[in-house]
Amino acid sequence: MTESRIQSGRSYRRVAAAVDAVCAVAADYDATTLDEVVQAVSAERRRPIEIGASGELGPGVCGQRRIFPEKDVIVLAPSLPTREHTLAHELGHIVFDHPGAPAPEVTMEASDDLIAYMLSQRAHQQVVDDGEDEQCEWEAETFASMLMTRLRVFHNRGAGVSVLRFDEALG
Repeated sequence: MTESRIQSGRSYRRVAAAVDAVCAVAADYDATTLDEVVQAVSAERRRPIEIGASGELGPGVCGQRRIFPEKDVIVLAPSLPTREHTLAHELGHIVFDHPGAPAPEVTMEASDDLIAYMLSQRAHQQVVDDGEDEQCEWEAETFASMLMTRLRVFHNRGAGVSVLRFDEALG
């Protein structure tokens, strides 16, 4: 492993494993579109994921994951040029359990010292080196690219679920 990869904490294997797990869930639920995949992940987690459009996002923000006590909400900007990629990106944040935009009533402040104590030394160093947001965005973006590629491949090859099962068998 290269030094830069160790320092940054970025792992293509971790992201590929997450995509494999999501595709396995999709196959179990016979989900062949991205919206169906999101609902399959929701059902598997036993936690609703709602998808909505909103004009309330900041300039240049295409999507956002919002966390509520009883559900997750993926908010997409209206008239996105790449709705599916943005949706897959936000699903990546959910799959990796990245911090989202919490509902104000469940927000709790924690000191920097408490956060540092709770994180492992390596995770803390990665946050210091790259910043937690950069790491989360890299994981979500890489997840979205890999998932969208996988979905395109099995749609181009025919029956989605049978192709997913075949791909699982091949590893």
